[in-house]
Amino acid sequence: MISQAAARGREVRQRLLNAATELIPERGWTAVSTRTLAERAGVTPSVVHYHFPSLPELLNEAAVGAMRHLLAEAATALENADGPRNGIDAMLTSLGRFSGTDPTSLLATEAYLAASRDDRLREQIAGVVDEFLRRFGSWLGEHGVRAPHETAAVLTATLDGLLLHRGLGAGQDAGLLAGVLHRLVD
Repeated sequence: MISQAAARGREVRQRLLNAATELIPERGWTAVSTRTLAERAGVTPSVVHYHFPSLPELLNEAAVGAMRHLLAEAATALENADGPRNGIDAMLTSLGRFSGTDPTSLLATEAYLAASRDDRLREQIAGVVDEFLRRFGSWLGEHGVRAPHETAAVLTATLDGLLLHRGLGAGQDAGLLAGVLHRLVD
């Protein structure tokens, strides 16, 4: 049986992670401080360091967890799709939820930028992306797509790029690109 103190500790830890996933897109990675994070989570600053060795560790865990969740949703959409064309359509539909300037898009963009300066974060994000690419490539292979892992890499990079372009206001309508992406899996 789990003690009440342990349950409260897990709940506080989760509040800190949730606060980080809200603050990173609102303020930018480098503008999140221990104080603002503690205020958002409703705890004292000392509690932040009780649960995490450092602020960067907390931010990393929050961002990587959010990215892992997002890619797990994409993998589920693929597994529920009836074939590669429908899988691409499901991913494009999912991409439609994001404007490029919404909190999830900004969190991912901030995490990618922070990863360019933080080797550990870069490795963690790469691990999440590699796991998704393996699943996506295997799924494409099961559906008879040639060079499935390479195709998964190109499709994933394309979708990432479309999202980044949306944030700039320069993106194409993803639905208009479906035909081009379908050719990759035919």
